[in-house]
Amino acid sequence: MDEPLSNLDAKLRVQMRVEITKLHQRLQTTIIYVTHDQTEAMTMGTRIVVMKDGFIQQVDSPTELYDNPVNTFVAGFIGMPPMNFINAMIQVEGDDVYVAFENTSIKLAERYCVPEVIERDGTEVIFGIRPEALTDDGTYVSMHPESAFSADVDVVEMLGAETYLYVTVNGSLPLTARVDPTTSESRVGEVVDIAVDANRVHLFDKDTEQSIIS
Repeated sequence: MDEPLSNLDAKLRVQMRVEITKLHQRLQTTIIYVTHDQTEAMTMGTRIVVMKDGFIQQVDSPTELYDNPVNTFVAGFIGMPPMNFINAMIQVEGDDVYVAFENTSIKLAERYCVPEVIERDGTEVIFGIRPEALTDDGTYVSMHPESAFSADVDVVEMLGAETYLYVTVNGSLPLTARVDPTTSESRVGEVVDIAVDANRVHLFDKDTEQSIIS
């Protein structure tokens, strides 16, 4: 199937995704499905091949592609809104590892305290944070001050079940956060505190853009 849903409107695409998935389950056969729509790939595929310029970047299950992308291309392609990428510096202090950017320092979870990260002390990396790994929930922020920073709120998009915050850190670094509308009180023009879920971040090599932790 070569992009069979590309000319359909949004509502019909959702209905047809369900029908094709049912057909696949009923036939119990292999279907090769080509798409540029990551939502179609994630919802319908059992194994996904991510390609760039004719070269395979990663072959994996939807969950593995989302949780463990091998490089920045896969990381940015999977997930909506796309992953935030930040040029940051690794800082090792005793048994703790931090990433520093824009006068901000974020303490990483223990699972990042591994040799391939520690040996990069003082070097630049690409720090990846999915929008859903950022929160403006005051309770969470107060409980995790070591992973919090301040940001200016530029735009608030309320989508019902979720809210997108478009913020700027230190006047120059734009970030997108996908937050819970039941706890979010952020308003345009305000300065808010935002915390990172330090267990759900990604580190990539600055030059190769490959994931540092395999």
